[in-house]
Amino acid sequence: MRAMRAGFAFLLLTLALAVTPAAAVQPDEVLPDPAQEARARELSKELRCMVCQNQSIDDSDAPLARDLRLLVRERIQDGDSDREVMDYLVARYGEFVLLRPTWHGANAILWLAPFAVLVFGGIGLFVAYRRRAAQAGSADAPAVAPLSPEEEARLRVALGGTASPEGPADVTKL
Repeated sequence: MRAMRAGFAFLLLTLALAVTPAAAVQPDEVLPDPAQEARARELSKELRCMVCQNQSIDDSDAPLARDLRLLVRERIQDGDSDREVMDYLVARYGEFVLLRPTWHGANAILWLAPFAVLVFGGIGLFVAYRRRAAQAGSADAPAVAPLSPEEEARLRVALGGTASPEGPADVTKL
């Protein structure tokens, strides 16, 4: 029973650690002013780690993320506004550094491309369906009219047979 309790406690501790957010900010990075530190943390959550690429620099342990966190804190201590800090980082690293890219220029094309593919794909499927339906409708109607009795007789003669006086027979079984 004691081993079972210890296993259960270990499981709960593991789950608790997995659920808590893992901020990678080191104690030596923290700014002395709590208001500036709060601004730095908010900005760090908006910036992408160039190494991890799907984490913010606030969550990443990569050395480059640490450098970016220090740069953000340095700019805040120098008196830059949030917008100025973000503009500085975008100018230096490009828009890839933003976790939420802006809506302009080439980014607008990238945002709209999936929807355009869906629309054009839907139009293509609609056109293909209409063409197939039109072909199926024309396949039901006979493509060639059957031969008249005179034409059948001429065909029989042309094939080397004789014209039957009692009327045309099935020319396909010659």
